[in-house]
Amino acid sequence: MSKTAVNNPVATLREAIKLSQSSETETQQKAHDVFGALREQLDADNPELLEMIQILWMEVVSARRSASFWQELCQVEKHLSERISENHLQLKQDYQRLIQKN
Repeated sequence: MSKTAVNNPVATLREAIKLSQSSETETQQKAHDVFGALREQLDADNPELLEMIQILWMEVVSARRSASFWQELCQVEKHLSERISENHLQLKQDYQRLIQKN
């Protein structure tokens, strides 16, 4: 991370939040590193602000994890619904063939 990015706390926070949106472990770690640099800068300036930002950061990370979990769960449900529909269609076709034979 460059020195100019740390000198602009708003840009640094935006970068950390953007990086936290990724589901990749490496990118998540980089987001924490970027936030750590911001935290170190703010620690020297204003400890109360640091605590507030730290709380908000933990909420962002938690919300990102939760959103990722629910997105994955929705994908699983989608695939399951598609398989159920395919099976239902196959059963319906098999039933119609059986009825036509009789």
